[in-house]
Amino acid sequence: MADGDTNLPTIERKLGLQIWGIENMKMVPVPEKAYGTFFEGDCYIILHTKRTSRGSAVDLHYWIGKDSSQDEQGAVALYVTQLDNALRGNPVQHREVEGHESETFQSYFRNGIIYKKGGVASGFKHVETNMYNIKRLLHVKGKKHVSATEVALSWDSFNKGDVFLLDLGKVLIQWNGPNCSIAEKSRGLALARSIRDSERGGRAQIGIIDNEKDSPDLMQIMKMVLGERRGELREAIPDAKADELQKANVRLYHVYEKDNDLVVQEIATRPLTQDLLQHEDCYILDQGGFKIYVWRGKASSLEEKKAAFTRAVGFIQAKGYPSSTNIEVINDGAESAMFKQLFQRWTEKDETQGLGKVYTTGKIAKVEQVKFDTAQLHARPELAAEQRMVDDASGEIEVWRIEDLQMQPVNPKTYGQFYGGDCYLVLYTYLRSGRPHYVLYMWQGRHASVDEITACALNAIELDKKHGDEAVQVRVTMGKEPTHFLAIFKGKLVIYEGGTSRAQKSTPEPVIRLFQVRGTDETNTKATEVPARASSLNSNDVFLLTTSQVCYLWCGKGCSGDEREMAKMVADIVSKRDKHTILEGQEPAEFWEALGGKAPYASEKRFQEQITHYQPRLFECSNQTGRFIMTEVVGFCQEDLDEDDVMLLDTWEEIFLWIGKASNTYERNEAIASAKEYLKTHPAGRDLATPIILVKQGYEPLNFTGWFNAWDPYKWSDGKSYEEMKNSLGDVSAIAEIKVDLNNISLNKRTLSMTNLAGSSVASASPEYKSHFNHSDSNSYSNSGNYNSNSSPSLVPNGEEIYSREVLMNKTVDELPEGVDPTKKEYYLSDTDFHDIFGKSKDEFYQMPKWKQQNEKKQYGLF
Repeated sequence: MADGDTNLPTIERKLGLQIWGIENMKMVPVPEKAYGTFFEGDCYIILHTKRTSRGSAVDLHYWIGKDSSQDEQGAVALYVTQLDNALRGNPVQHREVEGHESETFQSYFRNGIIYKKGGVASGFKHVETNMYNIKRLLHVKGKKHVSATEVALSWDSFNKGDVFLLDLGKVLIQWNGPNCSIAEKSRGLALARSIRDSERGGRAQIGIIDNEKDSPDLMQIMKMVLGERRGELREAIPDAKADELQKANVRLYHVYEKDNDLVVQEIATRPLTQDLLQHEDCYILDQGGFKIYVWRGKASSLEEKKAAFTRAVGFIQAKGYPSSTNIEVINDGAESAMFKQLFQRWTEKDETQGLGKVYTTGKIAKVEQVKFDTAQLHARPELAAEQRMVDDASGEIEVWRIEDLQMQPVNPKTYGQFYGGDCYLVLYTYLRSGRPHYVLYMWQGRHASVDEITACALNAIELDKKHGDEAVQVRVTMGKEPTHFLAIFKGKLVIYEGGTSRAQKSTPEPVIRLFQVRGTDETNTKATEVPARASSLNSNDVFLLTTSQVCYLWCGKGCSGDEREMAKMVADIVSKRDKHTILEGQEPAEFWEALGGKAPYASEKRFQEQITHYQPRLFECSNQTGRFIMTEVVGFCQEDLDEDDVMLLDTWEEIFLWIGKASNTYERNEAIASAKEYLKTHPAGRDLATPIILVKQGYEPLNFTGWFNAWDPYKWSDGKSYEEMKNSLGDVSAIAEIKVDLNNISLNKRTLSMTNLAGSSVASASPEYKSHFNHSDSNSYSNSGNYNSNSSPSLVPNGEEIYSREVLMNKTVDELPEGVDPTKKEYYLSDTDFHDIFGKSKDEFYQMPKWKQQNEKKQYGLF
C-alpha cells in the first residue's frame, strides 16, 4: 500500500508489528531484530495489527524520544496523519512520549524496551565496527512493563530497589538491588538474555549478582569499570503512577472552533453514556489527566479530524498537564476496549437488539433460550469462561449458616433456601483429573449485620485452610448469584427477602408471600421473593403467591411451558398448601385481595437484553504505598501471572483475583478490598455487587483459565523459577578465562565462579544491524582473538549453524530463522543447551523411540 501524493513507503498489510524510524525526514523500516530498542534522539512510527472476532484491530503509534528535534516530531506526526488516511481511518492512533508509553505500546515488547542515547543530533548512523566494544550501564525498571534506560557509568546511578545491567560487550553483569522482587529479577534476566541473543548473537556471558559478598569476581569487574563505591546506596524512587481514583475522574468535552478560537466545552462527567457522542462532532475525553482521548465522529469535517492531535496537545497545555500525557485518537466505530469501558454501557451497531429469535404467546414475545452442552466444558475451557461455569454442577454440596459468628450446618433438606437476614457458606466439591477441587461461595444476605458478613469471610478462610488452601472463594451478594451457583441447586434456589433460617426466629414469617420465578431448566432457575403487591407482577414470568389456605401459580402471557414446569417444582418448596394454577386475565377475586387489590404492573413484552461483549482485562494490583494503583497488562497470557503477584481479571460479569504463591501477605489480605475499590472507582459506574472470585495459583478453575489462550496446567510444576533460569544460563566449566578490556586492563588471570558467571556457547546465524535501521557491518561478527574458542560457531550433523534456545523454543514456522527445519528444531541446539534442556546427549535422545522423542520435544517447546 502506497500513497502517490505523499512520501509514504509501501506498507504491508500483515498481522503483527511494523516499525519505522525517521531518517532525513523519510520513513525508514527498522529491522525486526532491533524492535524494542529506541534511540532517545529519534522519533518512530509503530503499526500493530491483530486479528479479532470482528476482523482485525489496527493501532498506530508515534513515539517521541526525549532528545528528538522539533522537525522530526513534526514529520512523524504528519506521517501518522497520512498513514491514517491511507488506512481509511481504521487505526486507533496513539502519541507516545519516551518513559511514559501506554500499556498498549508496552505490550508489544515482552522482554522490555531499551532506550539508547543518540539519534539525529549525533550523526544518526551509530555504526559500530565491533559489537563487543561496548561499555554502558542500563537501569532496568518494572515488573509487568520493563524498560531499560542508559544511565551514567557511576555508582551514583544505582539504588536498592531496581535491577542494573552493566553491559561490557562480551560480558553482561546483572546487579540486583537488595530490595528487588523475584519478578523484577526475572524480567531483568529476560532482558539480559534478549540482549545476548539478539544483539550479540548468543556470544556473550551473563553474570548475576544477587548478593555482592557471594560474587567477588563479578564485583571486581564492576569496580574496575565504576570505581570503588563510597557511601550507602540510595532508596529506590517509586514511579509516579496515576491511582484508580484519579483515573475514575472522567470528563467529556465538546471541541470546536468559533471565530478562529478553539472552544472546549465540558458537557458531562462520570458516568458517561454512549449517546453523548454525536457523529457530526469531535470530543475530548479527559481521564483525570492520566490519558486524553480524542473521538472523531464519522460525519465530522475533514479539517476537524486532521486537527485531532493538535487540539489534544493544546488541551494538555491549557490544563497544565505534563507534556508526556498519553493521547489516543479514535474513530467513530473503531473504538478501543479501554475507551468503551469508560462508558456505562457500550453497544456495537451489530450487536443483538430487539427480540432476536422469538416465539409468540398471545401478544407477548419471549426470547428463545440457547442451551449449551456441559460435556464440552473440559474440552473447551473458553466455553466454561463464556458460560461462567466451573463444571457441569454434578458435584457435592455442603451448606453452613453463620450463627453467633460461627458456622452452623444447614439441614440438607433445606439446601437452596437462602434468607436475606443471614450469611451462608456453600462448599462445592467436584472431581477433575481424579482429584477433588473446591469452590467456596460466601452468600451475603441483604439484611445481614456487618458482624455476620465479617464472620462469614473469616470462617471461609478457616474452611479453606481445612481443604489445603485450594478452594476458589466466591463472594456472592444477594440477588447477584452467578450462573454456576444457580446450577448446583438444580432448580430449587429460593431467595427470601428477609428473615432467617435459624430455629429461633425473632419475627414471625409473613402469611402472604410473592415469589418471581425465572428459569427454564435445572441449571438456570431461581425464585426471588418480591413485595406482595400487584405492581410486582410481570406478564413475562411465573409468580407464586402463598397464603394461609392456598398457593397460586400465576402464569403471565409471556411465560413458556418450561418456566411453568420449573415454577411447579419451586412451589412445593415454598408452600405445602394446595396449588392452583391461574392464567393472566383469569384471576379469582381472592388472588387480588391477597395482593391488596389490583394495580398496574409490567405487561410490555420483554425485549432481549442488549448483550455487550466486553473484552476481558488483566491488571497487576498494588496498594502498598497507601494509594490503590493498577497496571494493565494488554494482550495478556498465562506468562503474565507471576508468583509474587496479586492480579485482577475483569470479565465484566465477575471479578477474578489471582493470588500468586509468593505474593506478599499485605497485598494478599487486601485483595478483596482492592477488588471492591476497583469496582467503586471504575469510570463506568460498575455494580458494586458484581461477584468477586478469589483464585489461588495452581488451583485455577475452568471459568478462569478459559479467558487465557493456551493455558498450561503444568506451568506451575514444570515452569522454571528465577533460580532455575539463572542456573540454566549455560555450563561455565568450559570457560577457562574471559578477557575484558577495561581501560587496557586485562582480567585474563581469573577463572570466574560457576555460580555467578554463565556462558552460552551459541553463535549468531546472521549479522546484527549496526546503525538504527537497515545498515549493517560485515565485520560486526569477526571473531576476536581474545574470545574463547568454545563459543565459536560450530556445525550440527546436517551442516546447519547452531542457534540459541530462545530462537528455537516455542516458535512458529514463520518465526524460525531461514533454513531451519521446523520438524528438527532440536538439531540446531548446541550440545550444552541440548543437554541442559533434555537432560541427555543428542546420541542418547535419538536412540529413544520416536513417540518418546516427540513427547519430550512437545514438553520443551521444540515440536
